[in-house]
Amino acid sequence: MSASSADTGTDAGPGTGPDAGLTVVLVKAGKTKIRYPAALVADDGTRVTVRAPWAAPGVRDFGFVRFEPGDVFTEHYWRDAWFAVKEVRTGVGELKGWYCDVTRPSVLRDGELIVEDLDLDLWVSADHCDVLRLDEDEFEESGLAGRDPEAARAAVAALDELERLARAPEGFTGLLG
Repeated sequence: MSASSADTGTDAGPGTGPDAGLTVVLVKAGKTKIRYPAALVADDGTRVTVRAPWAAPGVRDFGFVRFEPGDVFTEHYWRDAWFAVKEVRTGVGELKGWYCDVTRPSVLRDGELIVEDLDLDLWVSADHCDVLRLDEDEFEESGLAGRDPEAARAAVAALDELERLARAPEGFTGLLG
């Protein structure tokens, strides 16, 4: 496994019990893309689960789904896996689907959950009819394969694994259960 460009420290820091607040820090290409507050739902030492409202300003319409103010994301991050799975619901609780990011393993340190985005994504609709691989062109353009071939292989394998899980009859139930 390739080391994350983020510090691999594991100290979760003070105030990390259930319902404690933390900050999710999404890093892309070495720069912070977005930071947002989230409630810590669970941390079993391997998987960290947080809940947060849609953090970006306004509506983001991808064509296959709209993220908008009021949407609630239950986000699952792993310290030992190269992806994150985000369950997306409307403000009234209706499931929209799952947005999955391919990332380096996450790091929780000093109240911040640091996640390095590797461009590849997967969208799974609530009815599992749409399973869409996203941003493969951005991944190619990122040059990760040349800079860190081991990480690039892990990223592609993670996307393949997410797609396999999404198409399985039980979906993400075994992964998130």
